[in-house]
Amino acid sequence: QVQLVESGGGLVQAGDSLRLSCEASGRTISSYTMGWFRQFLGKEREYVAHIRWSGDTYVADSVKGRFTISRDNAKNTLYLQMNSLKPEDTAVYYCAGALVRRYSNYRSTTEYDWWGQGTQVTVSS
Repeated sequence: QVQLVESGGGLVQAGDSLRLSCEASGRTISSYTMGWFRQFLGKEREYVAHIRWSGDTYVADSVKGRFTISRDNAKNTLYLQMNSLKPEDTAVYYCAGALVRRYSNYRSTTEYDWWGQGTQVTVSS
């Protein structure tokens, strides 16, 4: 079983940066695909970014150029660097882990096996 604990959320102003962290225990995240999702109030959880076990990274078009996903294998921690934040980025952000599957594109919540509890990010205008 993998336990994921997010941190780093908070209240910031438009244009500011935040770095979210997701500390994992129970398994080594470099062996799995790890992702970030966010959930707007009253909406479904949506894909933000993921990093494959190989180290390849992918981000949603909506955040491309502003958000970067990375991991620190030694710390078994996943990160989401968020720059140039906008009020529309306000959401609860979740990290998730997925077993390696041949035909997954890792952009759907159903493809992930473990989830953190979420961290709130609020961007004021």
